[in-house]
Amino acid sequence: MQGKHILVVEDEAPIRDMVRFALERKGLSVAEAADVQEARLAMASRRPDLLLLDWMLPGVSGIEFAREIRADSNLRDLPIIMLTARAEEEDKVRGLNTGSDDYMAKPFSTSELLARIQAVLRRALPGGVDERIEVQGLEVDTASQRVTANGEAVKLGPTEYRLLNFFVSNPERVYTREQVLDRVWGQNVYVEERTVDVHIRRLRKALTPFGFADYIQTVRGTGYRFSTKV
Repeated sequence: MQGKHILVVEDEAPIRDMVRFALERKGLSVAEAADVQEARLAMASRRPDLLLLDWMLPGVSGIEFAREIRADSNLRDLPIIMLTARAEEEDKVRGLNTGSDDYMAKPFSTSELLARIQAVLRRALPGGVDERIEVQGLEVDTASQRVTANGEAVKLGPTEYRLLNFFVSNPERVYTREQVLDRVWGQNVYVEERTVDVHIRRLRKALTPFGFADYIQTVRGTGYRFSTKV
């Protein structure tokens, strides 16, 4: 993640300062913009590797700017994390549907923000990149598609592997069954939502001997999340 260039589009200077300090401590380069006009100028000067975009901006909103970016053939693959004080589920879904890759509800911790940035940048890597994701002894090797727990091999079916890879790449975030289906099975594949439950049970069963089953958590009335906070 070091050396990546992040553009922070946020009209509140104290938040920009906080984010810049946290990102630069991790070796990231940071550019700032207080509104969309400044953001356009900054992006023309240097294309960022990721955009941290506030929802509520003076003039053009962050939502409108995200739509503009996704409509631009040269920018549509730019990763976007939306920063928002609007924490209602409907607002979060709206933000994701306009093209953002993730969202952070204010107030947020810089440690969680860094984890989200790392996850989104990882997903943006081109296929075939040798990458290992390790969470407290649970390691997913995306190059070999092998999983180990404290050094021991974990035997998973292909669907359970894809589920685990998806969840460890997107920690601490709740996904509905429909969202899991879209991300893991694909949008053009018809699979019943209860199929997700079946494969979640299989994944938990495979992780149980190693003590990691509780990381795959059910959120009642919503769906699932991956979290080390059990």
